[in-house]
Amino acid sequence: MLRLKSCLLAALLLAVLPRAFAAPVPKAPEIAARSYVLQDFATGRVLAAQGGNERVEPASLTKMLTVYIAFDALQADELELGQMVRVSKNAQQAPGSRMFIEAGTEVSVEDLLRGIIVQSGNDASVALAEFMAGSEETFAELMNQHASALGMKDSHFVNATGLPHPDHYTTAADMVRLATATIREFPDYYTWYKEREFTYKPPRSPHPITQQNRNRLLAWDESVDGLKTGHTESAGFCLVSSAQREGMRLVAAVMGSPSYNVRFEESQKLLNYGFRFYETRRLFRGGEPRTTIRVYGGEPQEVEIGLAQDFYVTLPRGGFDGLEAIVQTPERPLAPLAVNQPVGHLEVRQGGETVAASPLVPLEPVARGGLVRRAIDRVLMMLPW
Repeated sequence: MLRLKSCLLAALLLAVLPRAFAAPVPKAPEIAARSYVLQDFATGRVLAAQGGNERVEPASLTKMLTVYIAFDALQADELELGQMVRVSKNAQQAPGSRMFIEAGTEVSVEDLLRGIIVQSGNDASVALAEFMAGSEETFAELMNQHASALGMKDSHFVNATGLPHPDHYTTAADMVRLATATIREFPDYYTWYKEREFTYKPPRSPHPITQQNRNRLLAWDESVDGLKTGHTESAGFCLVSSAQREGMRLVAAVMGSPSYNVRFEESQKLLNYGFRFYETRRLFRGGEPRTTIRVYGGEPQEVEIGLAQDFYVTLPRGGFDGLEAIVQTPERPLAPLAVNQPVGHLEVRQGGETVAASPLVPLEPVARGGLVRRAIDRVLMMLPW
């Protein structure tokens, strides 16, 4: 049961601060990989990890960022699915996995994206990079800009495919961060990540080419709906996966497994562990009033404050009893206040320990009041109450 308390606090909490809560949860299973991370999608709570911030080669997981940039351009109307891309000789000759596009022919942006996502086509990745940025080298600069904006502070990219290079690296944590952003920001386009196969007919070929999605978890586990495999000899076998069960979504990154099948088996272990021993619940809806505060020197004088987004908590299964929610607000907030301006926070505690917290914001703006209003409130603020 959740109890709600309200108190005043001058200091403001400006960010979500999830903390671990001690509970009888067994250790995560042993995972055959160089590094891995298992994280809840809604709260960002890490449920299991080993070497999550260690730099490793991403191999074809790189293409998740290539696709993310294209999705971003599509959403900004800077790119269209029906646009035709002329394939260069450089793209056709890209080594490694292929969609089998041909130099001198044209392929739609949509087919290239599906060829990257489902078939992991290096040729499609280079063609799209050249179309969007003029060259793959320039596109790599764009990749690093987006990576920085996403907070992928331990990643650096020099190509759109993931072919090995000493300055091309990432971490399991950064791959989870990228996957989470893709799912959250582009839910409609994200559905391509669960396609089991894709058929492409080269213009000069009499027969279409059908290739299966390399992510075998899509067939093993119906709750899995993405994302991407990767492999080179030096990187090992990698997989970033996501699954949703009973409204709870988990994201896992397994880097450097020793064989093709092991990466799937180890990812399945992680997902099963997270769903078995943890649960995520939405405790409060964003945009709903949590309390009303008096604003000094403002018009209106009072404003309702609430959460900007839905408030989720991840805890061990059966661990939601005894939660206490505390609304903390500044003692004498001053106008003006913008809708997105933190003016307090909502903190959820259990047994005296903070489980999660999030800023509270005005649900409507508060403008500066007139001269009389400001003068009266200036006097009131000096009174000892």
